[in-house]
Amino acid sequence: MKRIAIQGIEGSFHDLAAHQYFENEEVQLICCSTFEQVFSELRNDPTVIGLVAIENTIAGSLLHNYELLRDSGATIVGEHKLRIKHSFLCLPDDDWADIQEVHSHPVALMQCRDFLEAHPSLKVVEASDTAGAARTIAQGQKHGHAAIGSAGLAELYGLKVLEQGIETNKHNFTRFLVVAQPSRANLLRNIMQTDKASLVFALPHEEGSLSHVLSVLSFYKLNLTKIQSLPIIGREWEYLFYVDILFKDYTRYSQGIDAIRPLTSDLKILGEYIHGKESI
Repeated sequence: MKRIAIQGIEGSFHDLAAHQYFENEEVQLICCSTFEQVFSELRNDPTVIGLVAIENTIAGSLLHNYELLRDSGATIVGEHKLRIKHSFLCLPDDDWADIQEVHSHPVALMQCRDFLEAHPSLKVVEASDTAGAARTIAQGQKHGHAAIGSAGLAELYGLKVLEQGIETNKHNFTRFLVVAQPSRANLLRNIMQTDKASLVFALPHEEGSLSHVLSVLSFYKLNLTKIQSLPIIGREWEYLFYVDILFKDYTRYSQGIDAIRPLTSDLKILGEYIHGKESI
């Protein structure tokens, strides 16, 4: 059995991603209220695996999770890209004419902006979690209230789906990282089958320092798929660069990493893993 720490509760998109990634295995969820708690679970029990959202194709990167990952010492062992489909949910006895408020996570509300603009009479209320909003309505028998979240929440909490596919952009994906303690990493992956890596490093405050690194990566035919900069606290105008790269040859990838080490400082490999395909 895999014990998976997620942010959120049963029925959340983290729950869906965890069960899809480990689809042929028995999963026991450890539901956490914050991402900090997820990484705390990993520190306290090295057998626990974490699954955390890192970016969304509409909302962008979850910057704080980059910092949590770097500081935790955990290793990325996989990734999963989940298609985010939102539904409009309410109590079984309610209908459109009854709904006065809609509750959901701020990001989910933002992703359904066009739908909400088409229903201006609805009072929009932010919640800490999509699944939590649905559970609150169900447990409190809150008539006149609706939640936005996955359609699976209806069966899980005894609600009714009034409308499905209400997200504005149908190409709405969230990328999740599967993380574990380094001592567990090789049990969860085959290092020679990996084709993606995530790195973080700092650069000297000199002209052309970033372009030199990118040129080396290009020379070794490493495909840069993402670069994210974050300020280094206490060091004004200096930044950490989080980089994702794809590669076809592990040996050539290793040579490329060795080649950029002298050009960077504090270089750390956050994980080497198999890149995730989009799940629909």
